Amino acid sequence: MKKTILIVDDEKDIVELLAYNLEREGYKIAKAYDGHQALQYIRENKPALVILDLMLPGINGFEICRIIRKKSETENLPLIMLTAKNDSVDKITGLEIGADDYMTKPFDVRELLARVRAVLRRREAPANPAEVDKISLPGLEVNFRTYEVKVEGKKIELGPTELKLLQFFVMNRGRVYSREQLLDHIWGSENFVEPRTVDVHISRLRAGIEKDKDNPSFVLTVRGIGYRFAEPEQP
Repeated sequence: MKKTILIVDDEKDIVELLAYNLEREGYKIAKAYDGHQALQYIRENKPALVILDLMLPGINGFEICRIIRKKSETENLPLIMLTAKNDSVDKITGLEIGADDYMTKPFDVRELLARVRAVLRRREAPANPAEVDKISLPGLEVNFRTYEVKVEGKKIELGPTELKLLQFFVMNRGRVYSREQLLDHIWGSENFVEPRTVDVHISRLRAGIEKDKDNPSFVLTVRGIGYRFAEPEQP
């Protein structure tokens, strides 16, 4: 069954360009030209991915992203932001509020297609449970087969990328990894992802599993190098 991709942009030429190329890749396309149309379509249907322009009439892309991430039925909906603004602040903001990726106009269609494939692949393939089935640490329990995470006995939800990061850290606890190394291990070298993206997902992971994300006890920052997962204290 073809995956449906919703394209949200008020520039019809952009929508048609993306629709043509995505249809050639085998995707089914839905179109929206403002924020209200986009939210209505998402409420009534279940697209596999949304390509969302930032500057939209009515409701802008940031607000749409926030609304999508707040609702349980759409919180894991894959989303790529698309905008004419080449501003790192906008890019970081987009990632922090839940966008999976971000591209600026003008863009290379081949790169966008690669990003679509990469985002769908990451969302559809959570952490591989074969290598580490579960962990049990003081205040933290994770079952990688059922993707169940408990902090102080309370079940919490982590996204697929955060689960991958957590599993990788647990498998290699104590070792320090740079952002570039984490990109290679978690995202793969074929994907168009920037090192700053690692920081965003580390922040999300900490928000989920740490008592105090600003003073973490599990995922530790090694200044000037990268990150490591704390080794268990010796009795």
